[in-house]
Amino acid sequence: MSDVSMIVRERIFEDLRAGRVPTTGLDTFAVGIDDVLREMTRQFDLVRKDTGGAKFLRGDYGCGKTFVSRLTALQAMDAGFVTSTVVVSPNDTRFHRFDEVYRKIVANLSTPTCPRGALGDILDRWVGGIEEELIGQGTDVAAPDFDDRVAARIGEKLDALTRGKAPEDFVRVLRAWFRLRQAGNFDDAGALLSWLSGSTHVPVSAMKSAGVKGHITSAVALNYLRGIVEIIRTAGQEGLVVIIDELETILRARRDVRGLTMNGLRQLVDAAPEFPRLLWVFTGTPEFFDSQRGVRGLAPLDERIRFQQQGGFASLKQPQIQLRPFDRQRLIDVALRLRELFPTQNRARVEAVLDGPTIGRIVDSVSGGLGGDVGIVPRQFLREFVGVMDLVDEQPSYDPRHHYAFRVDPAQLSAEEKGKLEGPPPLPDEDGGSYELVDLSRIAEA
Repeated sequence: MSDVSMIVRERIFEDLRAGRVPTTGLDTFAVGIDDVLREMTRQFDLVRKDTGGAKFLRGDYGCGKTFVSRLTALQAMDAGFVTSTVVVSPNDTRFHRFDEVYRKIVANLSTPTCPRGALGDILDRWVGGIEEELIGQGTDVAAPDFDDRVAARIGEKLDALTRGKAPEDFVRVLRAWFRLRQAGNFDDAGALLSWLSGSTHVPVSAMKSAGVKGHITSAVALNYLRGIVEIIRTAGQEGLVVIIDELETILRARRDVRGLTMNGLRQLVDAAPEFPRLLWVFTGTPEFFDSQRGVRGLAPLDERIRFQQQGGFASLKQPQIQLRPFDRQRLIDVALRLRELFPTQNRARVEAVLDGPTIGRIVDSVSGGLGGDVGIVPRQFLREFVGVMDLVDEQPSYDPRHHYAFRVDPAQLSAEEKGKLEGPPPLPDEDGGSYELVDLSRIAEA
């Protein structure tokens, strides 16, 4: 792994020391998920062919859903896609409110040159393409009406790209944003960019300059997203990959909110083929997908995305991909990868002291301290193992074969890890019946 830069190595280990999934370099120590990544690459190829799709990653805590989804985002970006990751929260992102989902998606748009909030950069490149097109058709860039022609072409382009489904306010705001920017009024131009990103805190003066009165509502948010995807595509990117993480958190919401969430999911799954160049990737636990409190409670959604297997075998091409839990050998393999990546001036000592058998004993010690279940220990093990490597690197007298012992620190355990050890808190008693299928457009502002 000599081709991995030192800054990437340092960032990987800083994140692991803090118990976080690293934001870069995940492919350098990914083990046992090659088949999953191949399926996601197949999904990218399908989306490139002007289709849209939805894929679900299912796995219990410790299976690496966040790791795989983040690696999927990084690989999508390497493949030329813009990405956005949204973590579902009943208090912050009510999934049945498409305006809230839209706002989160646009706020987290990421490209290789702009890791967050990339909409402005994308629009700049899109408008630059329109200007080059006009110049290529013989329009004089110095002509007094050049900006007027660009503004007119913005509306024509967006209307053509969305097949007439672009909201009128979308066009108005884009044109006004362009004119304000050209006039040097960057404050109001930035305010309109915020409006287009779904913000409801935009100065009235900026909105008046664009001729709009309200904000992007739940009823029209998906049409705005369609326009954003088409702009991304014609700005030179392959499309958009949206990752919706931790859907299982919705299970603790009220029954009516859960029902609306399932309806929202059903609508997105049904609409996915109508959004060319957009791939949705969702993550959730088996309980979310298989219980009456979750997907199973809405029959139309369950029928569309139900997980199927025969004799313990499951196709990766079905809507849900099952992530395999970690086992002892897989943790050892990950540790060996990390040992190779570890930034040290004393590699010979690190590799000699932390040999295969010693790593295996550390795995056994951590899993034993966490109830003997290897499947729930990856985060704690990686944190422990990095700490051991640091000590071996820094302390000449330290030898984990004699000095290491794992002790459970409740303060370092996540809620999920505590739940695995102690049992999850009981969910509120509720009727476990199915949800009623509703038309979300009629309650969009509820």
